[in-house]
Amino acid sequence: MILVSNTTPLNYLILIGEVGLIAQLYGRLVVPESVIAELSHPRSPAVVRSWTQALPAWVEVREIRLPPDPALAEFDAGERDALALAEEVRADLLLLDENAARQEAKRRGLRITGTLGVLDTAAMRDLVNFPDAVTRLRQTTFYVTDEVVAPLLAKHSQKP
Repeated sequence: MILVSNTTPLNYLILIGEVGLIAQLYGRLVVPESVIAELSHPRSPAVVRSWTQALPAWVEVREIRLPPDPALAEFDAGERDALALAEEVRADLLLLDENAARQEAKRRGLRITGTLGVLDTAAMRDLVNFPDAVTRLRQTTFYVTDEVVAPLLAKHSQKP
């Protein structure tokens, strides 16, 4: 499976100590250079910057070969390049959290998930405790409405 990611989901999965779920669930991750640049920005948390300095073997950093798509000009570099790379490599799944980027991905026929989707899938496979992971996410700057997270919390709170 080819998974492409934008910056935000990686940032949060690193912050809560669950970035390894990507390898467990999807095998490998392909990211554009701009995503690594954003993660290594001096304002990024130290743990996130550190992760970029010793990328796991399951992470492949790729240069975008397609010419820039003017339709993606409104997005930041990581979103724009993740969308372009997902199309270029014919990704099976694109990891995005930002609403506008998710809508554009859907418009382009790309299959998407987000940070919560990764945690939900991992919880269904007993790889993570979903309520605990959400608690850790909420201790960061991650924003999610109760309307979005409540059904997922209910689903995973009912597990034996």
